[in-house]
Amino acid sequence: MPKPRLNTQATPASSSRKSAGGIPRFALYGEPARPGEELLHIEEVQSRSRLYHWEIDAHLHQGLYQILWLARGWADVMLDEWRGRVEGPAAIVVPPGVVHGFHFAPETDGMVLTLSARFLVEGEFEAVGEAFRLLFSSPGVLHFSQEDGETQRLSAQLSELAAEFLLPGAAEAPVLRWLARAVVWRLARASAQGQREGGESRAHQALFTRFLLLVERHFLEHWPMERYASRLGLSTQRLNRLVRAERGCTALELVHDRLTREACRRLVYIAAPAASLALELGFEDPAYFSRFFKRRTGQSPQAWRRAHTGQAVRG
Repeated sequence: MPKPRLNTQATPASSSRKSAGGIPRFALYGEPARPGEELLHIEEVQSRSRLYHWEIDAHLHQGLYQILWLARGWADVMLDEWRGRVEGPAAIVVPPGVVHGFHFAPETDGMVLTLSARFLVEGEFEAVGEAFRLLFSSPGVLHFSQEDGETQRLSAQLSELAAEFLLPGAAEAPVLRWLARAVVWRLARASAQGQREGGESRAHQALFTRFLLLVERHFLEHWPMERYASRLGLSTQRLNRLVRAERGCTALELVHDRLTREACRRLVYIAAPAASLALELGFEDPAYFSRFFKRRTGQSPQAWRRAHTGQAVRG
């Protein structure tokens, strides 16, 4: 595949930057941010940009990663201190905490994929997790050739992802995650083979993704936070600051959230006593597991199973 080409007409913006404290924070543009929210969403560029006269003002996302696929047309793009005109086909990569904005040419065609890291790193998907880390290690723009077969495959995958997203019950199905992982993997490969423009390396993005991968591998072992921090070369205080900046919670809360989601899944889909599941989840004392689960969900494990097993069968 030809290497993505570097746009030579891009120019850096002024070195002065407005404080992020004064920049609006959104989940999706125009919608209030909810710290810790898990999201996988895709929409056409036109569906939202038309409402704002093709002008998306400077804003940022906390804990959400975004890919803007520009299929046809152009956009004036801001990524932190960098600004430039981007012509399709191109992918604009926006990690959490990056101030960004767009002015689109009317009728620009493309897709906007917004997602939480957990949709890509949970489960046995280490290779995708590494691709995710590579792609979102810094903000930037990847350029493609209109005649390149990889460009056509990316467009087709994004269109399929958008169509799947609109189906009833799609949020619970694994297809969305599979397609999103495929898109990230393809873009990460393109990023490794070519140059990107826009923004400097963001080590904290790579660190946070490494933490997510460590959690995914070891949350059932109930590692103390000191061990996670040590593996990352951080203090526990710095690890907590990193996680709070990305997710709005502490590192321990993030690990407990992952453990709770796993408990919920097993209670619904595995027909074993809650005490047995507690042991599988790393709890030596089933009574302590029950207290932990009720504190996190407001229900006992047995009550959760009764309330949700019928829903899983119907779904």
